[in-house]
Amino acid sequence: MSSLRIAQLANFVGPTSGGMRTAIDHIGQGYVEAGADRIVITPGERDAVIETEHGTVVRVKAPKVSGGYRLITTPWTVIDVLKKFQPTTVEISDKSTLLPVARWARKNGVGTVLFSHERLDAMLALGAARPGQLGGHDVLRPGRMLHVVGAVTALYKILSRTYDAVVVTSRYAAAEFDDVTTPLVRIPLGVDLDTFHPDLGQPADDGVLKLVHAGRLSREKSPHLAVATAVELHRRGVKLQLDVYGTGPHLDELIEIAGSAPITFHGYVDGRRTLAKHLAEADIALSVCPGETFGLAVLEALAAGTPVVTANTGGARELVDETCGRWGRANPVALADAVLQLAQVPDRRAAARRRAERYDWDTCIRHMLALHTRLAQSRIAA
Repeated sequence: MSSLRIAQLANFVGPTSGGMRTAIDHIGQGYVEAGADRIVITPGERDAVIETEHGTVVRVKAPKVSGGYRLITTPWTVIDVLKKFQPTTVEISDKSTLLPVARWARKNGVGTVLFSHERLDAMLALGAARPGQLGGHDVLRPGRMLHVVGAVTALYKILSRTYDAVVVTSRYAAAEFDDVTTPLVRIPLGVDLDTFHPDLGQPADDGVLKLVHAGRLSREKSPHLAVATAVELHRRGVKLQLDVYGTGPHLDELIEIAGSAPITFHGYVDGRRTLAKHLAEADIALSVCPGETFGLAVLEALAAGTPVVTANTGGARELVDETCGRWGRANPVALADAVLQLAQVPDRRAAARRRAERYDWDTCIRHMLALHTRLAQSRIAA
């Protein structure tokens, strides 16, 4: 394993990023523990190189773009770093902006892996939603999605010529690549079963339905739909409290949707253990984005013993079953119905934990290492 030199690259990831950063960190740590050399390159406020016990961390100075993310606009800077590191494989968590780096790697006999963390068609449609849209079927309607798909078809053809393999995390994520000839490898993510645990807390038995939503407050994550679901339940006379954890560019819109409903916006949570405690103290988690490719937030809630309501489309739906979750069309009325149904399911907290235990980081890392090894060996043979 020591012959592997793995470079992980990503744009649109920062200090307050959610699932993508968590996945990159956990998987990268696993690479190092298995004996591989690892470097991770992401955008930052300024250039920096940091040596850590889990490999070299390189920050490339990058400007801010929409949503508060930073975007590396000088791919040759990344290539210069890679020339010094001499990777056997590169793992890129970005479909478009780092394509020049992937082309350089392929041209120079370096194995190339695209790690697909989002469905581009759904992300573009949700991200372009108007302020009045909630991020459900009002956005992902067939006509709109066909328009978006047509706009990115050329990109998929480029991906076919650029990458040796594409990693997807769910059946829903795989469907995006129906017209891509590059081999697809489905590898579900894992969850930190020690950090997220039911023993950290439980909801108060006071007759108030405790709901929680954790995630970035931007349209492509559909927090508007989660807040509107709580508002619908409040309208029906349900005694509830929704706690929202996360930050993002659309907080003002969410506050407006919430109105006088009992919804509290707590902002960014510093510390995974603290977030885990908040999740464990809720009756039900709302993770209702209909375009989510996987749903790491879903797994974290389940691991904390909190059952989850999801949309009936997207990768998150694949993570729950009737013992620990419910799902509905991506609109507030259907999702409110799902919440009330789930609240009546017996032993749902124990079932939630059992469901999460199916997904561990060790299994994910083992499959990723096998893929990197295969690609590195095939490049040497070529």
